[in-house]
Amino acid sequence: MTGMTDVPASSGGLRERKKARTRAAIRQHALRLFREQGYGATTIEQIAAAAEVSPATFFRYFPTKEDVVLQDDLDILALEALAELPAELGPIAAFRQATAIARARLSAEDAARFAETTELTFSIPEIRARAVDELIRTLDVMTAAIAARTGRSRDDFASRNIAGAIIGVIMAATMPGHTHGDGDVDMDAMFAQIDTSLAHLEAGLPL
Repeated sequence: MTGMTDVPASSGGLRERKKARTRAAIRQHALRLFREQGYGATTIEQIAAAAEVSPATFFRYFPTKEDVVLQDDLDILALEALAELPAELGPIAAFRQATAIARARLSAEDAARFAETTELTFSIPEIRARAVDELIRTLDVMTAAIAARTGRSRDDFASRNIAGAIIGVIMAATMPGHTHGDGDVDMDAMFAQIDTSLAHLEAGLPL
């Protein structure tokens, strides 16, 4: 879970489906090119050409090359799951359940892509640097989602603190280390650690 996008609209119209397909195609070809020739050697122009879009279209979907890696569908699934959970469920418990639901909804292909983008985030300095900006945006989106669940304003201080705490324990759980010997990200170990960390936070961070 790298950078959260805004809470998605429920519209399933043709235009939204076309945009989703274009976004997925750009990401698919970008990751293929990264594997084939390396992240640094791959240009936005090459990605756009492979996806059969213009560079200008690329930038409508992803502000930077790093964002192709950092923005993933897991965040959308988590926010959708969060919106489905009962309002009386506390925000930390709700986010813990939403994360588990999002993981369960990932296809094998989605999970493999998430593992690949996580490994890129760990290993490419430019992506790690950009991830700081994404964390700020993620904090804003999560604050808004928590505030909406509790009937507070989008700039509510308490909601922002809770969002920050959730992000903090997830960061602690997903730092490099949950990998196989070959360097691949161990998705099951990572999500188990995320759940353990959120449970610790839900319990009040006891020592």
